[in-house]
Amino acid sequence: MNILPNDLHRQYSLHAAEYEEKALEVLRSGWYILGKEVEAFEAEWAAYIGARHCVGLASGLDALWISFRLLGVGESDEVIVCSNAYIACVMGISMNGARPVFVEPDEYDNIDAEKIEAAVTPRTKAILAVHLFGQACDMDRVMEIARRHGLRVVEDCAQSHGNHWRGRTVGTFGDVGCFSFYPTKGCGAFGDAGCIVTDDADLAERFRVYRNYGSERRYHNRVVGTNSRLDELQAGLLRVKLRHLDEFNAERRAIAARYTAELENPRVRLPRVRPGADCTWHQYVVHAGGRDELAAFLKERGIGTIIHYPIPPHLSQAYAYLGKKPGDYPIAERYAGEVLSLPMYNGMTAAEQGAVIDAINSWEP
Repeated sequence: MNILPNDLHRQYSLHAAEYEEKALEVLRSGWYILGKEVEAFEAEWAAYIGARHCVGLASGLDALWISFRLLGVGESDEVIVCSNAYIACVMGISMNGARPVFVEPDEYDNIDAEKIEAAVTPRTKAILAVHLFGQACDMDRVMEIARRHGLRVVEDCAQSHGNHWRGRTVGTFGDVGCFSFYPTKGCGAFGDAGCIVTDDADLAERFRVYRNYGSERRYHNRVVGTNSRLDELQAGLLRVKLRHLDEFNAERRAIAARYTAELENPRVRLPRVRPGADCTWHQYVVHAGGRDELAAFLKERGIGTIIHYPIPPHLSQAYAYLGKKPGDYPIAERYAGEVLSLPMYNGMTAAEQGAVIDAINSWEP
């Protein structure tokens, strides 16, 4: 048996006829940029998330850096972010000239909200709450700290499409919720795509202008903007995906529930879900002291895995200028040596799940 860590073709196959019909509809329309599909998707995604406004963009990274740009975050400002976040989260901060300030993760693999306040300085302008792996941050605590210190809050929901904190959809707590629709995401496009959601009508309009060369109407440019437009084809295909997102999430929750119930190796720590949150299981991430040996053991048995993520941002070459060194963020560094993402995808068979479970339970380093 050959089990991939992720198999996008399986999910596509579940509703292939719908995707193909929509693709042909868009191709035959003759309108490919900022048309009815984008408008419809923006309205439908906003309704699904529970926000007043959605603005489609070209990628999740664009959603992040444009958010900080339009919220006034720039040179000499600081933004608090989790030390084990994906490096794109940090790039969204630094692309505006701001400085990332790292806070260690908690046992749920997300930012430890109880450590945020100690990282606030007079230069702190915002908090980036990253809902990593489909888990939810403690947004009550994040928002309480932000209000007390007058900070902006951006939520990175790239890996959390449709999960909740205390019954409320993530992405609706802060000033802006940022989403990536990279193909591996819960509601993945068939290429790069992203969006933001917000309840602020003026801010949403600024995003619409900024994404289109700073133009409100053709050849009339209000500001120096960028080109970051969700295209019609991806928007149309995302509309199809969105119709099935709850179904996809339910299936992933069922796979995760089986893993949690049947994985019994004491050398492997299973993921924990924060009380008050649910999880969409973008990844099922275990911790193991002999992580590399476990990955090799599974590979020998035809089971693929992924490490999310092997290098914490503060130790990457891209952020060497921050002057950080090994040991500065020991929890993030320990996690980088322990985490392993197990196979998790829509269309995964019961036999494939069982093979993963049996292999891990039989592992003895």
